[in-house]
Amino acid sequence: MQSLQEKASQWSGVDTADAFAIDDSNLFQKLGLQTFINLSSNFYTRVYDDEEEWFRSIFANSKKEEAIQNQYEFFVQRMGGPPLYSQRKGHPALIGRHRPFPVTHQAAERWLYHMQKALDASPDIDEESKIKMMNFFRHTAFFLVAGDELKNQNQQPTFKGTCLVRSPRHAVLR
Repeated sequence: MQSLQEKASQWSGVDTADAFAIDDSNLFQKLGLQTFINLSSNFYTRVYDDEEEWFRSIFANSKKEEAIQNQYEFFVQRMGGPPLYSQRKGHPALIGRHRPFPVTHQAAERWLYHMQKALDASPDIDEESKIKMMNFFRHTAFFLVAGDELKNQNQQPTFKGTCLVRSPRHAVLR
């Protein structure tokens, strides 16, 4: 049986090493808090204005401001900053937190489309950081798709590899 990380790499086309290249430098120190707030605000403005009703409906029960805060706090924490997300909400547990939503291949691609547009519109993020971030986002999106498929098969996730814990803010399975 393929692990979730293996499926994520296969479906996303992003090698695990490239997906976790965000750990090679501290993007939070490099970019700063406001850059992550701006990225998440831009992203969710696009999501909530999406022309596709099926995609907007995924977010219908979420307040935009809360979605923005959840996302930028997770990004800050995952990319080298303080554990804002965990302090407020506990462990990120991405698969569990996305369990109520239909995280399909189509939804992942649509999410990634909006994230790429938001990154492209972010002048404060250099090209190298954008590539690292997008590789992480793409791999993670398909990690969630793999987790969603297990939910639909009523199985528990199979994790292969070790838990990447360089510090508490980097508790992501690899």
